Amino acid sequence: MSISDDQRHERQVQRRLRQLEADVEAAQPGHNAAAFLAAIVESSDDAIVSKSLSGVITTWNKGAERLFGYTVDEAIGKPITIVIPPDRLDEEPAILARIQAGERVHHFETIRQRKDGTLIDISLTISPIRDGNGKIIGASKIARDISERKRAAEHQELLLREMHHRVKNLFAITGSIITLAARTAKTTTDLAAGLKDRLMALSRAHEMTLPSLNGEAATGVPQSTLFRLLSNVLAPYERDGANRWLLMGDDIDVSGTKITNFALLFHEFATNAAKYGALSVEEGKLDIAVTVKGEILEIVWLESNGPRHDAPESHSIGFGSRLEQIIGQSLGVDISREWMQNGLSIRLSVPRGVISD
Repeated sequence: MSISDDQRHERQVQRRLRQLEADVEAAQPGHNAAAFLAAIVESSDDAIVSKSLSGVITTWNKGAERLFGYTVDEAIGKPITIVIPPDRLDEEPAILARIQAGERVHHFETIRQRKDGTLIDISLTISPIRDGNGKIIGASKIARDISERKRAAEHQELLLREMHHRVKNLFAITGSIITLAARTAKTTTDLAAGLKDRLMALSRAHEMTLPSLNGEAATGVPQSTLFRLLSNVLAPYERDGANRWLLMGDDIDVSGTKITNFALLFHEFATNAAKYGALSVEEGKLDIAVTVKGEILEIVWLESNGPRHDAPESHSIGFGSRLEQIIGQSLGVDISREWMQNGLSIRLSVPRGVISD
């Protein structure tokens, strides 16, 4: 059975005290080691306090001064409740009752209050103090500041919840991609190739939302910008180190919760352009213009110098079309197309709050 850091620390302190007392006694037989042990208590990093059975402070070491902010003169003779927040005052009678019954309280985690009013997380170990006849006359408390440990534990829990949420979302999105691709693929080769491309796009989008990769605070909401998102999606279509695409206009932050949706949408546009449009020929060109108009973000995806093709008689319901429907309905994005003789214009109207909140 493993022991906690608090238990390990307490055992080390107790062993040290016993050894020091034994050393003093061995060096000076019959010498009273009380003064020596008192010096050790005074120099301890932990707050060590004693109180009477009525809850009045009787001793207060330097560690208690540092932890709670009260000097020895300010603390001794005062009720121990000076360091207990109002909403935790009911803890003291319960603790005193256990001490009077001869019990020892091990590693009781609670909150206490400093002189300046700030709250601290502490771990308390409380023991009865007995006189020479064994009668309980008070209690000693060892208080350790565990604020840093609590923050670390809360941070870890937050990261675990975030990881759980991300994994669930990724599986949900991956499931949708597989379902939609299976409906539209004509061969297993088409299905495999399509899934690979889309999952790689999803992976790139997911990387942009990871705090450890983009430098965002781990507890904050990761963000990218629209131009950075588009650059990542279009990076595979560079040729000889030169871009075949141009980004113009107003860049804007994209919330981490929206990056995946928009990355998949733009990936579908780019895939179609590479198969049938401007990115499928050497002289093809892609211009993307972004304009903020009040509370509306307007994005124009303009392909030119591409192969000649006419507008389809009816808009086919393939993967991209279904994806557009899903994103359009869930985020309120309006998408329209205009086919030209040697290109295509796609216009997106996005509520600004949707993309950046």
